[in-house]
Amino acid sequence: MLSALPGDLLGRRHGAAPAAVVALHGWRRSSADFDAVLTGLDAVAPDLPGFGASAVPPAAWGAADYARAVLGACSEGPPVVLVGHSFGGKVAVMLAAEHPERVRGLVLTGVPLLRPAGTAVPRPSWPFRVARVLHRWGLVGEDRMERERRRSGSDDYRAATGIMRDVLVRSIAETGDGTLRARLADLTCPVQLIWGALDTAAPPAVAEEAMGCIADAALTVLPGVGHLTPTDAPVALRAAIDRLT
Repeated sequence: MLSALPGDLLGRRHGAAPAAVVALHGWRRSSADFDAVLTGLDAVAPDLPGFGASAVPPAAWGAADYARAVLGACSEGPPVVLVGHSFGGKVAVMLAAEHPERVRGLVLTGVPLLRPAGTAVPRPSWPFRVARVLHRWGLVGEDRMERERRRSGSDDYRAATGIMRDVLVRSIAETGDGTLRARLADLTCPVQLIWGALDTAAPPAVAEEAMGCIADAALTVLPGVGHLTPTDAPVALRAAIDRLT
């Protein structure tokens, strides 16, 4: 059942306040992803702004903006174990780096934290690039440009509209420009990295390279598991939380 959470967020509360665990879901997901993971714990799982029952943010937020929005959920009592899946893991890294006094441990799973060395930077197709130039020159209308965006973009991009599409573009940029890589080095709490061996959205190579940036980290790779670890491997995720509590 959805509840009002600290910080004017909506989401799910498990057990009693104060929350000892705070879980942040991935892109196009919701707080429901963590139901099986958090059973029996004193925990909260917010619907991040723009997802689930929460309103769209007022501007194209980056991970640091989302971190400020969920800080209240981590401030009910003693420092929390913070769990972040995929997009929510980016937010978790920012929050733990900027507010180490509020986070006693961090669980990251399937998070596109960085672009591994040697990985090619994706480029738009040439028809999209041509259309973009013509659009800038006023020779292609917005309707045509939108068709090209939808034809060339990822599933997430095609599903996003308005501000949330801008949020997605900014989030992808933060993976590629080193923003998150730099914050990994600022983490002072112990970090559990739980990764699906079959994850194609954030391959295990991402976690392996991130290990070299974090002072205190352990990596567990789950055979036969893909990107949706909260729903596909809740027992493994819960075990990682238990190791930090």
